[in-house]
Amino acid sequence: MIPSQLSRFSRLALLGAPTPLEKLERLSAWLGRDIYAKRDDLTPLALGGNKLRKLEYLAADAQAQGADCLVTAGAIQSNHVRQTAALAARLGLACFALLENPIATEHPAYLGNGNRLLLELFGAQVEVVDHLDTADEQLEALATRLRSAGKQPYIVPVGGSSPVGSLGYVRAGLELAEQIKALKVDFAALVLASGSAGTHAGLALALAEALPQLPVVGITVSRPTQAQAAKVDTLVQRTAALLGTDVPAAYRALLWGDYYGPRYGEPNAGTLAAIRLLASQEGLLLDPVYTGKAMAGLLDGVARQRFAEGPLLFLHTGGAPGLFAYPDIWSGQ
Repeated sequence: MIPSQLSRFSRLALLGAPTPLEKLERLSAWLGRDIYAKRDDLTPLALGGNKLRKLEYLAADAQAQGADCLVTAGAIQSNHVRQTAALAARLGLACFALLENPIATEHPAYLGNGNRLLLELFGAQVEVVDHLDTADEQLEALATRLRSAGKQPYIVPVGGSSPVGSLGYVRAGLELAEQIKALKVDFAALVLASGSAGTHAGLALALAEALPQLPVVGITVSRPTQAQAAKVDTLVQRTAALLGTDVPAAYRALLWGDYYGPRYGEPNAGTLAAIRLLASQEGLLLDPVYTGKAMAGLLDGVARQRFAEGPLLFLHTGGAPGLFAYPDIWSGQ
């Protein structure tokens, strides 16, 4: 039902081919348990990452509406804003971005390196704000200003996480289900970072239909479990409504909220250990905001026997440019 409904929506075919699903051999040997990764860090725009899947649908919608600029928001080191700005440049659109400093740092690397540096290269026009507590209203206010100046803006929500954006991960879930079936591996769980919720919602919706026996475990990166569960559930319901289908009976919002502290955008000891482990064992780069915390949750879940028996699958959503914004976190490590 979901595949036929999804085909009704336009997207920009930017990925070209499915991202790899591969076994992490040395990590598996180190951990004593088979670990695989879905490599969405290898999407082909602006150093990769998961946001491109959402932007395939959002940018197609923007073009259909005749937009001449994309308007979005995020942290100074936002992977989403980086990929939105890059796609805008590729499509010949302007990009306007509201940026906040969620960890209140004055470190020059955070303020000017990593993803922030790339925004300059992509030509994004940036406005730093005190906070994004009312991001939807702030984006609409910016869009209103741009319309008054004769522009035709298209609002891309924080993280690209709207029902339209979530279609990208509905499609990714169907792609992943086909890869898993071809691999003939029965995974105990799929583990991913859960933040703005579009990636989690789209995957969980698709896999609840295509692979209903596979638990999808979100590691929260920005808020406690209860608040995140409500965010994921709401987006699942809205995305299903957009598709014109019911939420599958197998759907559950499974979330672990033990790893996001001290706050969004600030890594903890477990995050840093996970980043070092994957780099030293696999030459694989995680980031301090999303994938480092998600992998820390996976590793701790194995240690605490929180998973059923069997191989585990990790969704690598990218974010490596953010490593260059946190050079001081490695001191004393």
